[in-house]
Amino acid sequence: MQEHKQLASEASNGAIATRDAKPSRQYRVLMVAPTSFFADYGCHVRILEEARVLQRLGHQVTIVTYRNGRDLPDLDIRRTLPIPWRQHYEVGSSRHKIVFDALLGAKTLQLLARRRFDVIHAHLHEGALIAQVLGGLFRIPVLFDFQGSLTEEMIDHHFLTRAGRPYRWLRRLEERIDRAAPIIFTSSSNAENVLTGEFGCEPERIRPLPDCVNTQEFRPATSFDPAELAALRQRLGVPAGARVVVYLGLLAEYQGTPHLLQAMQRIKTTHPDVYLLMMGFPGVDFYAARAQALGVEDRVIFTGRVFYEQAPLHLALGDVAVAPKLSLTESAGKLLNYMAAALPTIAFDTPVAREYLGAHGVFAERGSVDSLAAKLADLIDNKSLATVLGDRLRQRAVEHFEWQRAGLQIVDAYDELVERPSRRRQAVAPPVPQE
Repeated sequence: MQEHKQLASEASNGAIATRDAKPSRQYRVLMVAPTSFFADYGCHVRILEEARVLQRLGHQVTIVTYRNGRDLPDLDIRRTLPIPWRQHYEVGSSRHKIVFDALLGAKTLQLLARRRFDVIHAHLHEGALIAQVLGGLFRIPVLFDFQGSLTEEMIDHHFLTRAGRPYRWLRRLEERIDRAAPIIFTSSSNAENVLTGEFGCEPERIRPLPDCVNTQEFRPATSFDPAELAALRQRLGVPAGARVVVYLGLLAEYQGTPHLLQAMQRIKTTHPDVYLLMMGFPGVDFYAARAQALGVEDRVIFTGRVFYEQAPLHLALGDVAVAPKLSLTESAGKLLNYMAAALPTIAFDTPVAREYLGAHGVFAERGSVDSLAAKLADLIDNKSLATVLGDRLRQRAVEHFEWQRAGLQIVDAYDELVERPSRRRQAVAPPVPQE
């Protein structure tokens, strides 16, 4: 057990060298993804890149997910039946997700009854609950990929309040799911602390597996065709010579979207040549109206959803990147995309942001519009510092957050899960009679 803990620690510090040979065993993996995969943001990117690195290592991966979402040609994606009264895409907490998850459980059961799988890799708490019930039924080991507290996310989405009875019930359910998992991947050390400190999970069952980034795709602006960048800039309406702040991710209150728009209101008065490229969804019309009310509609460009494949080129338009996420428990994978793109990055001061950015990030006081605006203005004005920070963040991403290392950690965890039943059988096997 200690060996696996050490492997996880070394991998997160960039100390494990990439193995060239394929693993001796190829696993048939069923990933349970209780979301509308693929949707070009957050946990979807983690699911995508984990599946792809496992396939590169020689494993078979099937992803079972909700009805909606974008199909990808290189992945085996199996979808649930549709809900007639809820056709559009769901982001965040919703009462309709109860039906979605029931259908997901039924689809997972169907797949397990028809095909043989070695491991169930469950994402998010809903996926873990489905996997734990059905994995026990079919005697298939389950790995839980933890990406933040279920109840805290619901509070962030204003779906729960701590004072309500549903919160207490869901908190107990979350604790049971966490404690039932034999191995839990966490995307940050902060998440590990949440599991041990708030939910009483045993530390030896937790494997730190930080979010990673494809540094071949997400790369500095200098590696792109200048004509292609200029064409995209013109198509988006970014004036020639303007300095650009980029944001890529969901638009939401807990993501700090209102704080960023208010910060732009302050920056506009002193930096009239600075534009914010706001790349994400949902609620584009809502936040565009907020921008208009603040008087920054001429300085904020809303692109709507940007496909994951197109994100590197869009980020290459930026001079500075920003991530004003307020949540203290969720991961922040967008930071890694910024880092790989060699973008100097400003984030609200949270444990996850500090874990990813290290000593080379710029941190604003969490929740403070004034602090966010001041940090943005300082970094925009100091181009030499911005360049140094961007280069160092790129180096940090390459050295510590490559998906290949993460893939090896995942396979090590599968090995451990699959070997456990055989070790238990050996331990209870009757002694061989002596002749």
